[in-house]
Amino acid sequence: MDLRVANLAVARGGVTVLQGVNFTLPSGRALVLRGPNGIGKTTLLRVIAGLQPAIAGTVTGAGEGVAYAAHADGLKTTLTVAENLTFWAAIYGEQVGDTLARMNLAELCDRAAANLSAGQKRRLGLARLLVTGRKIWLLDEPTVSLDTTSVALFGDVLREHLATGGSALIATHIDLGLEAEVLDLSPFRAKLSVKNGAFDAAFGDGFA
Repeated sequence: MDLRVANLAVARGGVTVLQGVNFTLPSGRALVLRGPNGIGKTTLLRVIAGLQPAIAGTVTGAGEGVAYAAHADGLKTTLTVAENLTFWAAIYGEQVGDTLARMNLAELCDRAAANLSAGQKRRLGLARLLVTGRKIWLLDEPTVSLDTTSVALFGDVLREHLATGGSALIATHIDLGLEAEVLDLSPFRAKLSVKNGAFDAAFGDGFA
């Protein structure tokens, strides 16, 4: 199912930051969100993920089909790499399969997450996308802490996801080597900083 956003308005801290956002993300495609820091890319992704309400407009085609990867890796530090993935796979009713190898984590499978480097933690956090079984990936700066090799590795994973009918909405300034459309959010910046009563922090940052 396509992800459709129509006339969407979102708020951060009770202040509307984006309004009138419209786009369609078809299966098999990626859309990159661009705009200056603070414009509302993270807030938009959180609303689409269902982690906070919209001020106006609609999101269709998301719901249980969405996997959201935020800034936090969301790891259980006392568990090993393999145990973390097994835990998340069980939640989503999926299998770990070859995920460790695909994210270059096989040699680290028995290492506690607490003992991983920042880049290794990030790869493990992103590996959870592969065990969700969900078709729509919402990615907020997914390459933070990744070196050039790991960025290329994740680009390969993304291309495989798209080739099998998945889609991805990505807030990033990094070239991931994808054939992707770009949506500049600048034209959707709210004209007025209008206070509203929406509760926009229903859940903490993390992975839906």
